[in-house]
Amino acid sequence: HIKPRALTHSEIKEIVEGFKQGARRANEAGYDILELHGAHGYLIHSFLSPISNTRTDEYGGEFGNRIRFLLQIIEGVLKVWPFNKPLFIRLSSTDWMDDEGGWSLEETVNLAHILKSKGVDLIDASSGGSSPNQKIKVEPYYQVPFSQKIKKNVSILTGTVGLITNAKIANEILEEGKADLIYIGRELLKNPGFIKQSAAKEFNLKIQWPQNYNYIQGKI
Repeated sequence: HIKPRALTHSEIKEIVEGFKQGARRANEAGYDILELHGAHGYLIHSFLSPISNTRTDEYGGEFGNRIRFLLQIIEGVLKVWPFNKPLFIRLSSTDWMDDEGGWSLEETVNLAHILKSKGVDLIDASSGGSSPNQKIKVEPYYQVPFSQKIKKNVSILTGTVGLITNAKIANEILEEGKADLIYIGRELLKNPGFIKQSAAKEFNLKIQWPQNYNYIQGKI
């Protein structure tokens, strides 16, 4: 892979403004919730992680410098995003590279304290994405402990994501206070009827097909 160059200060300023304008447009379009993507090796995460951030100026090095870019984005976004509309952010809770000095869960907890004070409403706790050398222990519900620890230590709303394919267990995660929101992606792509089918199974209900399909009744 080609090693990316460091952004100039003017480019950073331009990108921060871009996030701000994106938030403004989202509000004007009528969106009720805004979520920033600060995970999985994308730009915000690349500033946060010591693995990818090798800058030697005020945006690199110590923890306070590496989170500066994100805080500037949030400051800009909150100038145009209404106070009564929730602001979420997805973070990689860990790089899964603690031995190599990667971004850690402890740093995520510290960042969550700061984000809460800045006006962020929920931390969407994912993980990984900064290096192909990451050592991820992938299994069902493997990221739930991240949201649980952030929620416990920071008293902020959290969401959990990743191989959540059982609706009953998803509900238990919420009831046990391990997260406040369940993110489900690939399972819904695989089966768009996942929620309705799960509810029908749990409560012994009959699933009705969409009303606009009813024309076919009695014609087969």
